[in-house]
Amino acid sequence: MSASAQPNSDSPPAEGAAGAATLAKASAENFPVAPFFLPAAWRDDLMTVYGFARLVDDAGDGDLADPAGTAALLGVPAPPPASAPAPAPAADPHRPGPAETAFRLALLDGLERDLDRAFETALAPSAAAEAPRHPLLRPLVPLVDRHGLTPEPFRRLIQANRVDQTTDRYATYDDLRGYCTLSADPVGRLVLAIAGVATPERIAMSDAVCTALQIVEHLQDVAEDLARGRIYLPAEDLDRFGVTEEDLAAPAAGPAVRRLIAFQADRARTLLDRGAPLVGTVRGRLRLLLAGFTAGGYAALAAVEDAGYDVLAQQAKPDKRRLAARAAAIFAKGR
Repeated sequence: MSASAQPNSDSPPAEGAAGAATLAKASAENFPVAPFFLPAAWRDDLMTVYGFARLVDDAGDGDLADPAGTAALLGVPAPPPASAPAPAPAADPHRPGPAETAFRLALLDGLERDLDRAFETALAPSAAAEAPRHPLLRPLVPLVDRHGLTPEPFRRLIQANRVDQTTDRYATYDDLRGYCTLSADPVGRLVLAIAGVATPERIAMSDAVCTALQIVEHLQDVAEDLARGRIYLPAEDLDRFGVTEEDLAAPAAGPAVRRLIAFQADRARTLLDRGAPLVGTVRGRLRLLLAGFTAGGYAALAAVEDAGYDVLAQQAKPDKRRLAARAAAIFAKGR
């Protein structure tokens, strides 16, 4: 990775270490974030987008390596002390308390202000313009300048994490899809914009793939999400299959839970099938990249199926050999 995707070399060591730890999470994703076969400039650009998205997610989930340091960097009040009073007994023990929620929202506000600095510096550079403060947002300045990006996709990613602080259940599938327009679709749109191939038709197919990837990730993470007090399975579908929240907290999935997960997996597969033809609309290395994204979704679905749709006993992880084979097939067929 070249220097433009690394934390700024003028950053204090703690900042650089935190930024590197955030970028290192790319290896755990279902799909290749910035694979080796791309030109170095493309890899740097994609890692810049990933670094921003991962940083925002970590801020919203309470997973920052150094929350106090990030808060100081962004000019946000310090996080609540570990000894802060516990939530009232009636509160959900899995959810953060009011002070922690307020801190996460303040961090997201601080990141949005830093995003504004990045765009102001890129679009109207002047001696008065303040550069972004966080090392993972500084590479956005040349990225925006090179590709003429707009702030909307980045703002949507921040808004998705604001939603996570106030919404932990989704009544309908349409409600969940609406959340995915904030949490997932912007990433695909940024990839198309960076590649210079964004058209309304490609954006629609990209949105289908990205929403599918998000739904698959939710299926893989049912137990982990529940531990955070969140359920990304629509309430109407829990009712339809006779699944309770207690069923989702069990050490293994019963028959009703398995049927529910299989139903949601079919929905994700339908979206993938709808969006997969995007691969055939482009050529060269971009085609291979999009084939990898799409194959990651199919491979994750295969892992869920191989687990007998029991996503509670252990997290279903895609087999990398199967992913590579599926990516090669999608690349060759164009879908």
